[in-house]
Amino acid sequence: MRAAVIVFPGSNCDRDMAVALRAAGADVSMVWHKDAALPEDVDLVAVPGGFSFGDYLRCGAIAAKSPICKAVVAHVDRGGYALGVCNGFQVLTETGLLPGALMRNAGLKFICKTVDLRVETSASAFTERYATGANVRFPIAHHDGNYTVDPDTLARLRDQDRIAFSYADNLNGSVADIAGVLSENRRVLGLMPHPERAVDAGHGGTDGQALFRGLLAQFAHA
Repeated sequence: MRAAVIVFPGSNCDRDMAVALRAAGADVSMVWHKDAALPEDVDLVAVPGGFSFGDYLRCGAIAAKSPICKAVVAHVDRGGYALGVCNGFQVLTETGLLPGALMRNAGLKFICKTVDLRVETSASAFTERYATGANVRFPIAHHDGNYTVDPDTLARLRDQDRIAFSYADNLNGSVADIAGVLSENRRVLGLMPHPERAVDAGHGGTDGQALFRGLLAQFAHA
């Protein structure tokens, strides 16, 4: 699998993402936000966590206007995959690749800890290595992780089995405890917790490995 990790001013999880992908066996390129095109034959675009453009205006809003984001949207439109984690999730909602918005945490405080998540579906390339209903532990580190959608969109997410992960203990106020969602075509995942920070025993847990290995298996089969 060939992967591209997008780098914005203020990204601070780009190298973590690249390390996790390479550990799973991916060929990874780092792509600067001002580039207008992705490397050829990229299978997956990863939009990492951090504080792109200092979270000014609205988290992810400025980054979504970067030249590379047009290429990311085009990549998905032609059948490619995309993964947005934390700030990357915010960016993907701002591009319109995912529904909803990430608002200020309900407690108005930055939260940084490892949390329990429930895997809500295994019917995606991102989650196929997990059992539906399984408990996994990923770190979170965000101030604006309160996932918000209108009732009609929430109903569609549920009806279409597009809620990928939910919080066992909802610390940020997200609607329906949602921690991660899939696009309608199931090729895009947005996730506030950090699976790339849970791929090595030195991190305190390895529950994130299955997400990246599942992606690699998807493209190996293809």
